[in-house]
Amino acid sequence: MVVASEPYIAVTLAIIVGTLAAVVYSLRILVLLERRIARIDINIEKMTQRVAREEVRIEREEGKIERQIGKRKR
Repeated sequence: MVVASEPYIAVTLAIIVGTLAAVVYSLRILVLLERRIARIDINIEKMTQRVAREEVRIEREEGKIERQIGKRKR
């Protein structure tokens, strides 16, 4: 009994090639997402630095105001 193996080989190769294409596409999407997350992380870091600078400025102003209030009470 001879089995025609040609169609089975073609189907198997098509499945393998399709799976490899899906893996490559998924890796591409993962790389794009990683880049996007890295940009988000950088933006969050910049915002945090701005908030920290603003916080320091507010604390300085608060200290000046408290010193002025302390001088008035004496």
